[in-house]
Amino acid sequence: MQTRDTDFLVIGSGVAGLTAALRLSAHGKVLVASKREASECNTRYAQGGIACVVDPADSMAEHITDTLQTGGGLSEESAVRAIVEGGPERIAELETLGVHFERSTEHPNDYDLGQEGGHSRRRVLHAGDITGQALSEGLLARAKADPNITVAENLLAIDVIPTGWIGLGGENRCVGCYFLDKNSGEILAVRSPVTILATGGLGKVYLYTSNPDVATGDGVAMAWRAGLPIRDMEMIQFHPTCLYHPDAKTFLISEAVRGEGAKLIDRRGHEFVYDFDDRGPLAPRDITARAIDSVMKKYGDPFVYLDISHRDAEFLQQRFPTLYKACLKYGFDMARAPVPVVPAAHYSCGGVVADVNGCTAMPGLYAVGEVASTGLHGANRLASNSLLEALVCGHRCADEAVKRRKENPVADITIPRWECGDAVSSNEEIVVEHDWNEVRSVMWDYVGIVRSDRRLTRARRRIRTIREEIRSYYKEYLVTADLIELRNLAAVAELIVRSAQRRKESRGLHYNEDWPETAAHARHTVIQDRPGGPLDAE
Repeated sequence: MQTRDTDFLVIGSGVAGLTAALRLSAHGKVLVASKREASECNTRYAQGGIACVVDPADSMAEHITDTLQTGGGLSEESAVRAIVEGGPERIAELETLGVHFERSTEHPNDYDLGQEGGHSRRRVLHAGDITGQALSEGLLARAKADPNITVAENLLAIDVIPTGWIGLGGENRCVGCYFLDKNSGEILAVRSPVTILATGGLGKVYLYTSNPDVATGDGVAMAWRAGLPIRDMEMIQFHPTCLYHPDAKTFLISEAVRGEGAKLIDRRGHEFVYDFDDRGPLAPRDITARAIDSVMKKYGDPFVYLDISHRDAEFLQQRFPTLYKACLKYGFDMARAPVPVVPAAHYSCGGVVADVNGCTAMPGLYAVGEVASTGLHGANRLASNSLLEALVCGHRCADEAVKRRKENPVADITIPRWECGDAVSSNEEIVVEHDWNEVRSVMWDYVGIVRSDRRLTRARRRIRTIREEIRSYYKEYLVTADLIELRNLAAVAELIVRSAQRRKESRGLHYNEDWPETAAHARHTVIQDRPGGPLDAE
């Protein structure tokens, strides 16, 4: 087994990881590990933009208030304040790196700001309707041009390496990570005093999601197996408006469309969201997604409509060029008729407990971006706060890691070879595919937008059975990329179900028919199992 050394190991190539890597490169060698092409990450698919106070008429206090109100009592004010107040400096830095945001046609010195659900005013900066892609391409180009940064593609993380796992005494700390090199099929270890989880989300745990195939919850699963606390995993945000079309399973229609006046109507033409909230289509995502789900179930409809046909084609082509072309590709002209949409799993508000500097409970291990639970999002994420968090926390994490790396010496540590035992190659990929599909179907059917105690119990039982099969398969056969991702996906599914079962109320993104009221006191759901994790800890 090859062991590679680096000063800083960043697992993930989205905006959080790349922001950290670019800042770390001034202090040593950085290895950015991406399990597929480095450009394939959740960041790339973020259409809306970055929420940030740049308008003189806006204020930090208003952005903080909007975030706290949307967070349903679980957001932590100190974290919200630090991230919101850190935004303007990060936007200015992005522009020096060549990432440009749209300017007003009437006032070229001002930004063209969008408005999205939960925001009290326009404060969303955007690069057309492909903000995430613009960030991803700009940061990735800089990283690849940096002589101190190595971007390693097709390098899939298997497990982080705590000292307790390799027989060393003293405080349990992280000294690197085992990887599967998908190009060669070999296992390798990377040894580093700093390991940063920037692995993104977990949307693929659901049958219908806006996330790309890489979003399999790897970072959360690895941290849980290492014994770290995992928080608020039941808070899964479903984006209200994904295009309903058999060939467009992950195509998101940005919330910014509703910010420009789009209406949500049912198949009878009724603008139904006002029946649930006075803010109508600009209500926060938890309310909007549940409203759509309720109407679809009430009438047995497979979708609802998003209608912006009152705006002319010229405006739509200028404001949403990518969306407009994509809808035309699937046979829908946004300027002429309503577009069918459905909710889909979009974002995990919970994750590995970390502070705004990325620090976790284990020295040497950091978490930034969607994989982390910093206290910003709470029970529901305010639209376009995710890229803001990734930028601010990625930057802060780099500074913290530089200060603390000497506290975690690794030079004299020997990382044990990966043991395969009697494992053999498998020719039963159909088993992996079957379990993959079953996990996602169970989660969609039983742990979706609206839950119940009975559905959660069924989901827990079925996920446990699947995990038993996976554990047996993992021991008997040589690891493959599909098996590693399935193992992580099933672990994350169980964490979501266990968290949902613990919350005896409805709050934010978690709605349980058997517990419809919101408790007087907001409490986090925290799961922390012994390292290695029992198959079914409860």
